[in-house]
Amino acid sequence: MSTKYKATSTEEAYFITITVGWVDVFTRLNQKYILINALQHCQQNKGLEIYAYCIMSSHIHLLCKATNGFILSDVMRDFKKFTSKKIIQTLIEEPESRREWMLRYFRKACAHLKREQEYKVWQDGYHAEIAETNWFIKQKINYIHNNPVKEKIVTLAEDYYFSSARNYASLENDLEVIILDLF
Repeated sequence: MSTKYKATSTEEAYFITITVGWVDVFTRLNQKYILINALQHCQQNKGLEIYAYCIMSSHIHLLCKATNGFILSDVMRDFKKFTSKKIIQTLIEEPESRREWMLRYFRKACAHLKREQEYKVWQDGYHAEIAETNWFIKQKINYIHNNPVKEKIVTLAEDYYFSSARNYASLENDLEVIILDLF
């Protein structure tokens, strides 16, 4: 198995992108809060330190590190497994105009799997790049925070509620991060 784009070190921070593919799942508040709550759980119980994040409609970016003996690849595996189940549960149980086609999409995503599984939300793996230099870290934080600006969701990065740009601007937010003093 290739280790390219995998979090193999337990000492380093990583820039990570996790995606559901071409489905805009995270356009609803209930789905965004599944991710926020799961990230909070990982911070409190799995040694996850988050330095920057942004929840977009079909993916999430993180600059993060596993601490206290936890391994980031295990934390990401557990995060994806838990949030997959919650996303499907929410699609089934709560009002959702896109329910049928989204469930069909996630069901079809299982067609190639050897193990029996009803739904597959997240794409395999995650894109992880080691954050070795301050230049890289600063560049990735800017990239993460400007994602909603680039997509024309907001004009200013700190106006996007589901991003650590708000933390860096000392604005109200639902997910605490460790602010890096690089700016």
